[in-house]
Amino acid sequence: MRGWLSALVFLGLFASASAEPLHGIAMRGAPALPPDFKNFPYVNPEVKKGGKVTYGVVGTFDSLNPFILKSMRTTARGMWDPEFGNLVFESLMQRSRDEAFSMYGLLAESVEWDDNRSFIQFNLNPNAKWSDGQPVTPDDVIFTFELLRDKGRTPFNKRLDSVAKMEKVGEHSVRFTFNEKADRETPLILALSPVLPKHAVKVDGFDQSSLDIPVGSGPYIVKAVNPGTSITFERNKDYWAKNLPSKVGFDNYDQITVQYFLQDKTLFEAFKKGDVDIYQEGNPTQWARAYDFPAIQSGDIVKEEFKPGLPSGMFGFVFNTRKPVFADPRVRQGLSLVFDFEWANKNLFENSYERTQSFWQNSTLSSFGIPASDAEKALLGAAVSKVEPAILDGSYKLPVSDASGHDRKLLKQAVDALKEAGYTIQGGKMVDASGKQLAFEIMTQNADQEKLAIAYQRSLKTIGVDASIRTVDDSQYQSRSISFDYDMILKGFVSSLSPGIEQVGRWGSTSKDKQGSDNFAGVADPDIDRVIEAMLHARSQEDFETAIHAYDRLLLSGHYVVPLYFTPLQRVALRSTTGHPNKLPLYGVQLPVWWDKRAQ
Repeated sequence: MRGWLSALVFLGLFASASAEPLHGIAMRGAPALPPDFKNFPYVNPEVKKGGKVTYGVVGTFDSLNPFILKSMRTTARGMWDPEFGNLVFESLMQRSRDEAFSMYGLLAESVEWDDNRSFIQFNLNPNAKWSDGQPVTPDDVIFTFELLRDKGRTPFNKRLDSVAKMEKVGEHSVRFTFNEKADRETPLILALSPVLPKHAVKVDGFDQSSLDIPVGSGPYIVKAVNPGTSITFERNKDYWAKNLPSKVGFDNYDQITVQYFLQDKTLFEAFKKGDVDIYQEGNPTQWARAYDFPAIQSGDIVKEEFKPGLPSGMFGFVFNTRKPVFADPRVRQGLSLVFDFEWANKNLFENSYERTQSFWQNSTLSSFGIPASDAEKALLGAAVSKVEPAILDGSYKLPVSDASGHDRKLLKQAVDALKEAGYTIQGGKMVDASGKQLAFEIMTQNADQEKLAIAYQRSLKTIGVDASIRTVDDSQYQSRSISFDYDMILKGFVSSLSPGIEQVGRWGSTSKDKQGSDNFAGVADPDIDRVIEAMLHARSQEDFETAIHAYDRLLLSGHYVVPLYFTPLQRVALRSTTGHPNKLPLYGVQLPVWWDKRAQ
């Protein structure tokens, strides 16, 4: 009898009796803002809307559909965009960037769920409308989830895997009842999902790239498309949500243009000339040396630095462990020791960076410098043997070189690690037992990556490793990245304060062979899968941090990435006519809340 009742409660059959509509939800605890909040704390609610902005990006585009595999990395920016904003398509709820992971009303004005999160019900805002004036309905929501399940890309095509039942409730609501695959993040992931108009989407051919201008519910309409060169968005004057608390202070330009450039150097020159309004600088050397042009001297362009409250993330050379040459973690460890961070930081970056020692450095989620707790060890179980002793006891730190580019002590450690994997130096070459030289290709996509690869290549050569470098154009880079057609690439893994299901896409076994996933390293480890599951199901902050610490240690011990560097600063150069709020949210710069000071 008890098991039968538990099953019914899990399926949410009794949950509706205790559920009450909520204005917002949070991954852990309650959302920070009350039901009567007027706006997010990091916006200017009195901003005068108008004017225009031009963003610049490197690459090209051949589609306006961001939800399919074929245009995963070649969709025009701005359609569904974490940086420039979701200008055309919208999600059920809006995320606050001043909290770890909280969602507030957007297309869904309220939600209902139970304490076990066995279901979630989205109550749509009756005022929500598409750009053609048609109302947003529960049928649109159901249609979207089914369409993306059948024809969408990862992760959208997997959103219903955790859903036992999806049903329309009343005139304005949709309820998702979860199955045993769901975790505590699942309701929030659904809340982040887009909604498409059933009446205006062509199902046949949806999974093919297209430049047909779509109907959306967002604040902008596509005004002009110059394939591969530019896209211009125009404010929808009849935008239904402009006065919603979660949208006050957003979407402040009458016109947004995204210009495309073949390389970053060309983009920077366009910015200097005034063709682009905002330039987010990722190169500290350029930040220190290149901003001496007339627009800076006249004050037409200003430089600003912002310090968000984010963890470091992980940027580095990624080993494709699908390749036999990188199958042995001892090989990956040895090759990781070769990179001379101190030389690169001094000679390439004006000593502007810190070495990355953890995927969540500079936050409470990091395992760096912290001994594993008893709870961590219990969670790891037998997998504790996979964690290197120094990483387990908190004494781990990447070796510091003499900045010469060929530190003998550091290189000896690398040679010793490779020797354990069966490699020796013979005739100046690092060879295996059959005499085959250790060799691989580093694929890069721009001059900055190429400089790093050359520095690494130089150090590898000193121990007889043959690393070649191939810099490819953006189209080829995206194609090869999607299909995992590379030995080694440079990638950055952004870390949030609320890591969740995206970690499955980066490091989970199920994503290893899915083209278009972010599992660039090709990781498939049941212990990593198990710890990710523990993270996803953690209810308390203590259990959550325990799982992340254990997860961090497993990733570090696996040597899937050669850790490079990070900076706690975001550096942005902008037109003096560009305004932004005084308060910086937890997640840093948010371009969708900036504005044109010239607006009348």
